[in-house]
Amino acid sequence: MTRSDLVEELAARFAQLTHRDAEYAVKTILDAMSDALVRGHRIEIRGFGSFTVNRRPPRIGRNPRSGESVQIPEKRVPHFKPGKALREAVDARTAELDAEQRQREG
Repeated sequence: MTRSDLVEELAARFAQLTHRDAEYAVKTILDAMSDALVRGHRIEIRGFGSFTVNRRPPRIGRNPRSGESVQIPEKRVPHFKPGKALREAVDARTAELDAEQRQREG
């Protein structure tokens, strides 16, 4: 699902929202989440999951072309951990789809 798919879904579910309002709502939410992560905060959406910032320590890598060792600096990267309800919903739906697929094939 892309950002525009999310805007379309929001506009379709809430008839009182114009496409522009839905776009603004999605942009506002994503901007707020980005700002929180940039500040190093944790975002938790119950039943969905949590976003955190993980630290990747510096390490030695290799240039694939020359084989020369390269120092890779420390990085901070966003990380998403799905919540229990989301994990269970995905697992259940995936199992249903797999069963339907096996039924059609067999």
